[in-house]
Amino acid sequence: MSFTEKARNKVEQVAGAAKERLGDATDNEQMRGEGASQQGSARAKQAGQNVKDAGRNAKDAFTK
Repeated sequence: MSFTEKARNKVEQVAGAAKERLGDATDNEQMRGEGASQQGSARAKQAGQNVKDAGRNAKDAFTK
């Protein structure tokens, strides 16, 4: 996974956390839910990238 992909996922995760906190502060359930959803999406993308990386590493281990 490239550095830019990691950075994008982290930015999305932080933005979701900020949205969720703002929703908490303003008692806005919709914003709170959107923030939680955005964080979950970013975590899922990160997990997918980690799986791809593990697959590449396993492939490299067998080809060397």
